[in-house]
Amino acid sequence: MDGQPRTIIALGLEGSANKLGVGIVKHVYAGGVPADSELRPEVVELANVRDTYNPPAGEGFLPRDVAAHHRATIMPLLKQALAEAGIAPCDLDCICYTKGPGMGAPLQAVALVARTLSQLWGLPLVGVNHCVGHIEMGRAITGADNPVVLYVSGGNTQVIAYSQQTYRIFGETLDIAIGNCLDRFARVLKLPNDPSPGYNIEQYAKRGSRYIELPYTVKGMDVSFSGILSFIEKLAKTEPDKYTPEDLCYSLQETMFAMLVEITERAMAHIGSGEVLVVGGVGCNVRLQEMMGQMAEERGGKVFATDMRYCIDNGIMIAQAGALAFARGFSTPIEDSWITQRFRTDQVHVEWRT
Repeated sequence: MDGQPRTIIALGLEGSANKLGVGIVKHVYAGGVPADSELRPEVVELANVRDTYNPPAGEGFLPRDVAAHHRATIMPLLKQALAEAGIAPCDLDCICYTKGPGMGAPLQAVALVARTLSQLWGLPLVGVNHCVGHIEMGRAITGADNPVVLYVSGGNTQVIAYSQQTYRIFGETLDIAIGNCLDRFARVLKLPNDPSPGYNIEQYAKRGSRYIELPYTVKGMDVSFSGILSFIEKLAKTEPDKYTPEDLCYSLQETMFAMLVEITERAMAHIGSGEVLVVGGVGCNVRLQEMMGQMAEERGGKVFATDMRYCIDNGIMIAQAGALAFARGFSTPIEDSWITQRFRTDQVHVEWRT
C-alpha cells in the first residue's frame, strides 16, 4: 500500500445468455490499494441497466437470436449507462466483459464490443468469470464475509466455498442446471417468458397446496435434475386432469429446493461456516430463500440474498469482479480476449482475497 488514495471506475458488459447488462462501478481505496491484504474498497454503484430477449411463451431461445438481440441493443444500453453514471469514456479505468461460461454466440457478440471499445478508448480489457461476478457482487451488496455460496441459475448449479485464493466447488449438478429444469417445465405448461419462466413457476407454486412425490436425487454432494424433469413432464402431459399446474409447480420447487438445502448444509458443516450466500437468477425465488433461511437459523447461521437487480445476470457484477482483479494488476491482452462456453468457477485465481 502506497498510502495514496486510489479510485477505479470499471465498465462491465454481460451477455452470456438472454440478459444483456451494462454496469458501471466505482471502487474507492481511501488509503491506497493494499498489497498483502484482502481488497475491501468502498463500492459505489454508478449504473446498472439491462435488457432481456424474451421468446414467445412455450419456446426457448436460440443462441443466434439472442446474439442478434445483443448486437442491436448494446450501444443504446451503453449510452444509457454512461448517462446515468454521469461520466464520459475518458473517466473509465478498464472495460470488463464476460469471458464465460455461457452461450457462444451471445458471449462473442458482447466480447466483440468490449474489444472494440478497448481499442477505441485506449482502455485495458478485463475478462471475467460469470460465476465469480455473481459471487463478488453478492458479497459486496450483502456484506457476507466468508459464506458458503449457492449459485443457482439457468446454466449453473454449484455449492461453492472459498479457500486459498480459489472458489472451490463442493457440489454441483450432474446434468442440467436447476434454472434450465424450471425453464423447460415452464415451456411444457406454456407459461410466459416475461419476466422469466422461473418467476412464473414461482407464482403458480404459491397457489399450489398438494405435494406430489417426485424423484429426489442427491448423490454425495451432487444433485441431478434430469430425472425429476422427465417424471414431472410425463405427469403434466399424460394426467392433466389429475394434477393441476399449480400443484406440479409447488411440488417441483419443494423437491428441488430441498435437495439444494441438503448439500448446502453439508458444505456449511464441512467448512464451519454460519453464512450462506444465494446468487444467480434462481436465487431470487422467495421460497428458496425461506427454506435456506430455516436451515441456516437451525444451525445458528444466516442467509444472505439479493433482489432481482443483482440476482439476475447484470453488467455491474462483471464490473465489480473485474475492478477487483484490475486493482491487483490483472488485464486481458487483446490476443487473449476470446470467450469460452466452459469456464469453471475454480479455474479463477482470486488474487484479491487472502
